[in-house]
Amino acid sequence: MTPYLAAANNGNWQTARRWARFLGDDYRVRLTDDWRGGDEALMIALHARRSAPSIAAWRAAHPARALVVVLTGTDLYRDVDTDAQAQRSLQLGDRLVVLNDLGARRLPAALRGRTTVIVQSAPSRRPRAKTARRLRALMVGHLRDEKSPRTFFDAARRLAHRRDIVFDHVGGALDAALASEARALAATLPTYRWLGALPHAAARARIAAAHLLVHPSRMEGGAQVVIEAVTSGTPVLASRIDGNVGLLGAGYGGLFEPGDATGLAALVERARDDAAMLPALQAQCAALAPRFAPAREREALLALVADLLAGRR
Repeated sequence: MTPYLAAANNGNWQTARRWARFLGDDYRVRLTDDWRGGDEALMIALHARRSAPSIAAWRAAHPARALVVVLTGTDLYRDVDTDAQAQRSLQLGDRLVVLNDLGARRLPAALRGRTTVIVQSAPSRRPRAKTARRLRALMVGHLRDEKSPRTFFDAARRLAHRRDIVFDHVGGALDAALASEARALAATLPTYRWLGALPHAAARARIAAAHLLVHPSRMEGGAQVVIEAVTSGTPVLASRIDGNVGLLGAGYGGLFEPGDATGLAALVERARDDAAMLPALQAQCAALAPRFAPAREREALLALVADLLAGRR
């Protein structure tokens, strides 16, 4: 169960598609964005709030069958505090899944015992040779407030005098006001480009070609684009929020405070001017890459499903 199918081209869809592939060799899998009935043995529901109607319908129809609720960034870092449907989804789930190492600490203590961490994955790619003529900083994230694109905009403005540093932005126009700002910035600032939404393969190619992946989000469950950058050999600059720290570690050298465009700009400028910075971040990413291997994610997912199904026999 996923609230978004292929047309959304977002992280929820990428997770659903990948997990369906991982499970498909051992189980029959059906993907839907609106569960209205069926005789499946188990439901995996992405997003406690958006999938709440399907979660409730499943539990009503199959009170003794297993239910996994996978918590996204907006679930963990907003909705579980205030939204009654999201809170009910947590209570109905037999197992809760968080996507970063720090996610469980956002949940009530009574729920942590049935919480599992599954770190997402991406196939590794050989690092690409990159031009020395300029540094390219890339943000991949739809234009919505949770992704904090204004932090990226403001960092680009602060470095407008640096023609050897360029800012590219991949993401769809989910928020009309933010889209208007992106268009205006691109029209007035030669070093900023808004590329709009791109197919997943094209976005990943741009990640591999960039010198830096910038991820300034205010809330994240465990961003797939961060993982894709690490496994492509592209260093990451990320906001110091649990969803990013829970993937990269508190000691990662490319963290900045959420919303701190000045701090982000300083890191980007340092990456251009300090010859040691990019190799140091690349070394940290290379050390992290094995934890994002698809085989590890598949093993964790299959173990979870097998455990739940065994408990229902």
